[in-house]
Amino acid sequence: MEIIVSPLAAVQLLVNRHKVSHVVSLLGPETPHRSFSGIVDDNHLKLTFHDIISPADGFTAPMADHVETLITFLKARQGEDPMLIHCWAGISRSTASAFTAMCLYNPDLDEMKLAQQLRALSHVATPNRRIVAFADDIMGRQGRMVDAVDAIGRGEDAYEGVIFQWKV
Repeated sequence: MEIIVSPLAAVQLLVNRHKVSHVVSLLGPETPHRSFSGIVDDNHLKLTFHDIISPADGFTAPMADHVETLITFLKARQGEDPMLIHCWAGISRSTASAFTAMCLYNPDLDEMKLAQQLRALSHVATPNRRIVAFADDIMGRQGRMVDAVDAIGRGEDAYEGVIFQWKV
């Protein structure tokens, strides 16, 4: 199986091209969630929150229940067809969620190694630290996921992320 990470603008093209079976959408409240041809509702997780790392007035921060819902969806996923994870730009919320998925699907792999793989796949990836921290806590990783994304640091500035595929 593979995980494809992309910005919103590329989702339908990638769903068609790669025969994607599951989609995770992470968008802010001001951006309506879309349906994608070929993806049934049960295979499309739609989470709504802003790309922020701490609560702020007027914004919806990612919360533990969002990440619990993500992990539950990832655990329930069946089949070998690719899964696509996207946010608006494909830089922060989506890369944090993909990193979460890779840690979940590879429980014996070192978090630092997975974070380094992420950096090699995307020079702009800047995983949302709040999402990663909740995932780290929920999965009992004892701070190793947070340490790993801190170690790879912020990606290069970009308006839109690079599309990449990560083999599970």
